[in-house]
Amino acid sequence: MKEKSPTTQELVLRLLRTDILTGVLRPGQQIIQESLASRYGVSRAPLREAMKIIEGEGQIIHSPHRGYFVTELDLANMREVYRLREILEREAIRAAIPNLTDTEIQAIGAVADEVSAAAASGELLAITLANRRFHFMVFEASQMPRLVRILTQLWDATDVYRSVYFAAPGSMAHVARDHAGILEALRARDTDEVIRWQDSHRDHALTRLADQLDSPRRPVITVR
Repeated sequence: MKEKSPTTQELVLRLLRTDILTGVLRPGQQIIQESLASRYGVSRAPLREAMKIIEGEGQIIHSPHRGYFVTELDLANMREVYRLREILEREAIRAAIPNLTDTEIQAIGAVADEVSAAAASGELLAITLANRRFHFMVFEASQMPRLVRILTQLWDATDVYRSVYFAAPGSMAHVARDHAGILEALRARDTDEVIRWQDSHRDHALTRLADQLDSPRRPVITVR
């Protein structure tokens, strides 16, 4: 069966998510709809629909009389998201370990290699997508779909900062080390060690992002 072609709205949604993930649209930046529609080569109608979906995911916000802005979290909100992730990711890992087969762990290792390859080429979108696959292949093995959905929402809430973290000097070396530690612990079926590496991985990201949130606010820019 021939694959259905994506609608204009679906294409715009994909482009909008890509611009957020790669930092083309940065936290706190105002979204000028006319400029963005021109950039994507579409009318404002599919752009508005795509923005409503992204707003529902918490990645952009609408301010009355001002317009749309890429979500910018304060440090307290960021810490809350990461604290919730800590609680739920630990539970997902505990449930996942008994279910993971050697073949599945090998597949997770292959995705870790994709993260490293993307990092070597500096492709932020590829890094972001592969990194999420790496972690969610573990979470999904928990066979707890509601838990995975909540974790997805928490990860979505901080996607606007993902490119900031990955682009920071030294971050990708830390990511590679943590992924290797997680894989080694998965192969040993050592639940406590997997959790320890996951906690370290998440805490390092939070520390770097906290530095970003404490930095002076960047000026509003528009997409050309």
